Amino acid sequence: MQDLLYLERVEQAETLLKPHRIEVLRQLAEPRSCTEVAARLDQTQQRVYYHVKRLVEHGIVTQVAERRVRGINEGVYQATARAYWLSPRLVGRIGQRQHRDEASLGYLLDLMEEVQSDVAALHSRAAQPVGAPELPSLGVSGEIRVRPDRRAEFMADLKTALQDLFTKYGGAEGDGFKLAVACYPDRTHDNAG
Repeated sequence: MQDLLYLERVEQAETLLKPHRIEVLRQLAEPRSCTEVAARLDQTQQRVYYHVKRLVEHGIVTQVAERRVRGINEGVYQATARAYWLSPRLVGRIGQRQHRDEASLGYLLDLMEEVQSDVAALHSRAAQPVGAPELPSLGVSGEIRVRPDRRAEFMADLKTALQDLFTKYGGAEGDGFKLAVACYPDRTHDNAG
């Protein structure tokens, strides 16, 4: 089972985004037969098999084994991945991309779409070769508290620190890395001001 399956085809999304199929998929976090899933969900085996068949057709579920039960071959299935990301490109951009300043939420949304796409592609590529070294990456998350009267100063300091990094490591030699920094209000503290 891979960590991530990035869904980029509309057919995959349509297949997955049905409430009953999502429940079937959750049951297939561990290898199970349609009979076992049907018993857990209190559904008919035929109904579960129908949904599993659609999920298999689109690579969302994989048959991992087959066993003989009462003279019949029974498939054992498992979810292909632990997580499923829907590509923003499934719908695509509606209208022209607006020019936004880097302090706008619209710019941040565009940046996050780009990061999601890049990370999914890297993850997919890294998952292919067996024994390949881990791709060098870094994820950092934290919370900073800034009084309203110091927000502009904080943003200026953050921009300066990043520009210093770009200047120091912006040469033409070495491995290329993308750096994306997101700074936005913490939803759990919306009323903090």
